[in-house]
Amino acid sequence: QVQLVESGGGLVQAGGSLRLSCAASGRTFSSYAMGWFRQAPGKEREFVGFIGYSGGRTNYADSVKGRFTISRDNAKNTVYLQMNSLKPEDTAVYYCAARGGLYGSTLEDSYDYWGQGTQVTVSS
Repeated sequence: QVQLVESGGGLVQAGGSLRLSCAASGRTFSSYAMGWFRQAPGKEREFVGFIGYSGGRTNYADSVKGRFTISRDNAKNTVYLQMNSLKPEDTAVYYCAARGGLYGSTLEDSYDYWGQGTQVTVSS
């Protein structure tokens, strides 16, 4: 069982930055690939990016590529989502998720555990 808690969301102006954190419980965090997803009002949840179990492999949605960076610190059981050059269309609830195995996936159904989400609002 893995419990995930996101933090770091808030209100930011367009062009600004935020860093989200996702703290995981349990001693096997390093054996999970981690993903970030988001859900905007009135829209379905969508893939943002993932990072492999060791941090050596990442993948991002085209909409955030070059602006967002995922990293992890296995010693702290934490994964991060650094968001730069934020746009109003990045406004959403952001979720982290854990998936057993070496590498992440773009498919939310492949993730076993989810956090409660943190709100990110980007004003124009």
